[in-house]
Amino acid sequence: MKNWFRKQRYFLLMLLCFGFFRTAIADWNPIPSGSMRPTLLEGDVVFVNRLAYDFKLPLTDIVLLPLGEPQRGDVVTFSSPQDGTRLIKRIAAVPGDRVEMRNEVLYINGQAADYQAPEDVREALGMGAEVDATRWTERLQGHERRVQWLHGVPARSTFGPLDVPPGQYLMLGDNRDNSVDSRYIGLVPRHLLIGQARRVLVSADILGNWAPRLGRTGQAL
Repeated sequence: MKNWFRKQRYFLLMLLCFGFFRTAIADWNPIPSGSMRPTLLEGDVVFVNRLAYDFKLPLTDIVLLPLGEPQRGDVVTFSSPQDGTRLIKRIAAVPGDRVEMRNEVLYINGQAADYQAPEDVREALGMGAEVDATRWTERLQGHERRVQWLHGVPARSTFGPLDVPPGQYLMLGDNRDNSVDSRYIGLVPRHLLIGQARRVLVSADILGNWAPRLGRTGQAL
């Protein structure tokens, strides 16, 4: 056994360094669902900066050193406070914000989002089912993104007002009517944030013929 460790020490050291890099510095995250459509598609693989907010003890949620403040509009990966599942959503509200939604319209600190450039599309729901959807450019508090509303799909399109307490964040998926986010799992404590998703590394059409989507490679979020 001692001889085996001696022979494999460089390989084991490489695995240790790789594991430390992925669990403490940077990672990649496959997108398995459509909850962030149209920003992220099933089959995208995104680069995640684990040092964007905190340096943590590897393989834990223990914060060793705060490094930056999460901002509204950031796309983040985090562990669900409900069951620990890794999710990816957008930060919609930060500590101190008063947030609410009225019939799909998002309000932050009393200011309603502005919605422009509507686009009608057909959205796949899985198992061959499709529904009509409308995509809008949502502008609020100096940020903008494309969001999507599904027609005839029940969702929590009205909630609040809610005051976000210290150390908590409200997450929403860009695909507003097909996202298990803070409307269902509650606010997310800071220590459960894993990192900030920065750009698409690679992408393939996993719902179709697995063809690479080269146009999405390197796309910033």
